[in-house]
Amino acid sequence: MNDVKQVGIVLVSHSKEVAAAVVELAKALAGGTTVPIAPAGGTADGRFGTSSELVAAAAASVDRGAGIAVLVDLGSAVLTVKSLLAEGDELPDGTRLVDAPLVEGAVAAVVTASAGGDLDAVQAAASEAYDYRKV
Repeated sequence: MNDVKQVGIVLVSHSKEVAAAVVELAKALAGGTTVPIAPAGGTADGRFGTSSELVAAAAASVDRGAGIAVLVDLGSAVLTVKSLLAEGDELPDGTRLVDAPLVEGAVAAVVTASAGGDLDAVQAAASEAYDYRKV
C-alpha cells in the first residue's frame, strides 16, 4: 500500500463525458501523472445534472490524506458541493471547493499536485488559471 500523502482532485460537471474528458486531458497534459483524480459527472442514472452521491464517492476514491480539491463547472454543481461541505460528514476531511475554471484549473491543479504541492498550492494554482489569457 502507498503511504505517500497526496492531494486528490475531483472534477464535477453536469456531464459525465465532460468530467471524464477533462480528467483525461489534465492527466495527459501533466505527463501521465499518478495524481489521484476522479470525475463526478452527471447523475447516477446517466442524465445531465449533478449527484451528491457521485461527488462523495469520487472524493472518497481520491482521498490520500492530504486534502481534496474539488473543481466544478457551474450552477448546481457549486450548490451540490457546498451542500456536501455544509453537512460535514459526507466528504473526507480537508475537502475544499476551489474557485477555478474547470479545464484550465484542472490542468494547473494536477500539475501542481504531481509536483508535490500541498492543498494550498493546488488551490492557488487552480485559482490562478482565471488569469490565463488566450489573446
